[in-house]
Amino acid sequence: EVQLVESGGGLVQPGGSLRLSCAASGFTVSVSAMTWARQAPGKGLEWVSTISGVTTAYADSMKGRFTISRDNAKNTVYLQMNSLKPEDTAVYYCGRGFRAAVVGGSALRGQGTQVTVSS
Repeated sequence: EVQLVESGGGLVQPGGSLRLSCAASGFTVSVSAMTWARQAPGKGLEWVSTISGVTTAYADSMKGRFTISRDNAKNTVYLQMNSLKPEDTAVYYCGRGFRAAVVGGSALRGQGTQVTVSS
């Protein structure tokens, strides 16, 4: 079965860090573009970051704070989030594909993991 399962979300104080994981099954992440996106309450899905091969890309508001990476042996993609802000509060999803496909809804996506940044 082809699926993605996110984990690692939770409640964190402003300035804190979290690492999200996206475990893939049924396909190989090392040969796939993988994307993180998020949806804040009352808003649409927002692109966060994409990794494809050795290339990574980030939304402007995440540059310098978030890092996307991949562990091929574990077939898992990660999103390390540092210096978290209340506006980072959202459900975070990982998807198989590039930005347009994942945000547009045509790509495989996981069930999401909630990140709440609050004091």
